[in-house]
Amino acid sequence: MSQGVALGFVETRGNTGAVQALDVMLKTAHVEFVKRVEIGGGYVTVIVRGEVGAVRSSIEAGAEAAAKVGELLCTTIIPSAHQDVFELIGVEK
Repeated sequence: MSQGVALGFVETRGNTGAVQALDVMLKTAHVEFVKRVEIGGGYVTVIVRGEVGAVRSSIEAGAEAAAKVGELLCTTIIPSAHQDVFELIGVEK
């Protein structure tokens, strides 16, 4: 990934909110689905990547959608993640 590429995360309790968030994120802006992570206790995180502005727009829309159908826990955007972050989440930079 080049400079200006961001990672965006939406974490929900339950699968329905995560799926709804991802659907809206992919329809809202030009972002790429990276992966879905279940960490137990019903917590599900979906991760996207793309240009910073697109990721920001998609995360905002996805968070709103997730909150309407389930429990939104948190969101975050990493504008230019370090290589170690990519290794931690198990994806290539």
